[in-house]
Amino acid sequence: MRSNDTMSETRRSRRGFLKAATLGSAAVVLRPSTLVGQEPSRRFLGDGVEAYGERSPFEASMRRVRESRWDQAAGSQTPLQDLRGSITPSALHFERHHAGIPEIDPAQHRLLIDGLVDRPLVFTMAEIERLPAVSRIYFLECSGNSRVKWSPAQPDTDAQAAFGMTSCSEWTGVPLSVLLREAGVSAEARWLVAEGADACRMTRSVPLEKALDDTLVAYGQNGEALRPAQGYPLRLLIPGWEGNISIKWLRRLQLVDRPYMTREETSKYTDLMPNGEARQFTFAMDAKSVITRPSGGQRLDAPGFYQISGLAWSGRGRVRRVEVSTDGGRSWVEAQLQEPVLPLAHTRFRFDWTWDGSETTLASRCIDETGDVQPARAALIAVRGTQSSYHNNAIQGWRVRPDGAVENVDV
Repeated sequence: MRSNDTMSETRRSRRGFLKAATLGSAAVVLRPSTLVGQEPSRRFLGDGVEAYGERSPFEASMRRVRESRWDQAAGSQTPLQDLRGSITPSALHFERHHAGIPEIDPAQHRLLIDGLVDRPLVFTMAEIERLPAVSRIYFLECSGNSRVKWSPAQPDTDAQAAFGMTSCSEWTGVPLSVLLREAGVSAEARWLVAEGADACRMTRSVPLEKALDDTLVAYGQNGEALRPAQGYPLRLLIPGWEGNISIKWLRRLQLVDRPYMTREETSKYTDLMPNGEARQFTFAMDAKSVITRPSGGQRLDAPGFYQISGLAWSGRGRVRRVEVSTDGGRSWVEAQLQEPVLPLAHTRFRFDWTWDGSETTLASRCIDETGDVQPARAALIAVRGTQSSYHNNAIQGWRVRPDGAVENVDV
């Protein structure tokens, strides 16, 4: 809970902000003539109706493409610092591909369910879309997200570069449990192997317990069909788990009695530990948060009131609370969470702050409903070492310099 001193400071900050806003409005009211003629576009008719909406030409937020030796094995990062709420627009959802984006005609696409089942089945897209559907809001995160934090902080790293391989959407589809009931799961089945229709036949082993729990076979995203980069026309959506296991362009689900130890769960997507051993099947994404405003590459105009804002999430359930530090981690105060706080989804948090113009460091940490606390980078490295590329959920710090510039720093 916030202390009385902190709450008093927050009220003073809000009063100061409202006073400034009122004075600014009064200036506009007293001198309306200064606005006349300043927007000549309003003298003319605007553009007509479009068949598919576009954003304003004044908005330039874009995904950032990660460099790769092969374009087909590249990825892109969501501009978290530009997002306003908790849902990521489909056009800004991060991408990660291993063999390029296939072009698939949904009329020709099929989903095969076989292996340890009573009745092997083949579904067309039309047959899948006839089944009872649900819509759920879930985040996706590449387990390599924030891999830059295994190395010491570089001042010019921004939120998009450090955290941009996570996004949150409303997904629509059929619970996988419905399809598996149709096929009839054999008593010997413990896992399933999901296979994609891309050129590398991306394949991952999925525990049957998770498959029957909250996994979706999704064909919709944010109210429309999946984008090709997100698996059109059909993908697996395994909420809360590392993104690579949510197989895109889904073509086959094979029920088996053990994991198949595919490339993506042996040589890749495993966590090398300091003793030389590797963690395997570390599916769930840990409690995590990042302040997106203000954040790296941004600048505060002048001392005064600012609302700190960011995103928090956990692959183990709901975010219970987010704490913000404005003194480099020496003290922490609870932030406000934007409702609704959904399980396995991005949660927007906000914190009112008055900057006095001196150098300081901002940071946030997430605590989820299981009690998992986002760790400091030093604490994480003490356990995990620095040889891994995956599952880094260390606290992110942003140094605010006296000139208002914001830069990346370790906390």
